Order: sequence, then C-alpha cells, then structure tokens
Amino acid sequence: MDVIKLTRELGAAIQQDERYLAFVAARKANDDDKELNALIGKLNLVQMNYKNESEKETPDNAKLESLDEEFRKLYGEIMLNANMRKFEEAKQDVDDMMNYLIQILSLCVNGEDPATCEPQSEDGGCTGNCGTCGGCG
Repeated sequence: MDVIKLTRELGAAIQQDERYLAFVAARKANDDDKELNALIGKLNLVQMNYKNESEKETPDNAKLESLDEEFRKLYGEIMLNANMRKFEEAKQDVDDMMNYLIQILSLCVNGEDPATCEPQSEDGGCTGNCGTCGGCG
C-alpha cells in the first residue's frame, strides 16, 4: 500500500467535496470583486504607512492613531462585503473539514482503529465512541 498515492487520492476527493468547491467559488468571487479589491489595496497601504511611521525614531502618535482608525474602518467595510462574508464562511467550512481529517489521522497514528476512531467534538459533547470519554450522564 502506497501511503503517498492514497494521500493524493484523498486530495483529489477533497477537491470534489462541496465545501471545497464552495470555497473555490467564493475565492473567485472575491478576486473578481473590484470594489473589494480596492478596499483591500487601501487597507494594505494604510498598514504599510502605519509600519513606516511606527519604525521612525520618533513616531507621530497622532498619525499612528489616525492610521489605526482608518485601518479599522476599512477592515470593517471589507468584512461587511457580501463576497468576503461568503468567502470567510466557506474558508471556515474547509478549515473545519481539514481539522477533522487531521484529527482522524492523528488518532490512527496513535493506534486507534481507523474504521471507528472519532475525534473529540469541539464542544466536548458525545462523539458516539464510548472510548473517548468517562461515561454518560
């Protein structure tokens, strides 16, 4: 059994998963959103100006505060953008899927049965595998 080949097959399966496909579509929508990209460009410029000012021997605190306020305003606008919200949701779904898969692999590396091991849920609730907790109730 070739572990690398199986990993590549898993990668191909991930790329067919609806969560991954939604992520790719959301990323493309972000890339195509001119207004969003203009805001991100402005945000990057403010961030660069803040860095330059803060690295001066005697930085202007009023200017730093103004840049910080502008950064927060732009960031808020970016995060209110519908495409960015969809992207963030899709990215979180893919991140959750990947974390779940990595947890399964970690359990297997630690000797758990690959067919039945189940990662602990984030909230500590029942996983359905009685071996993962101290008991019900």
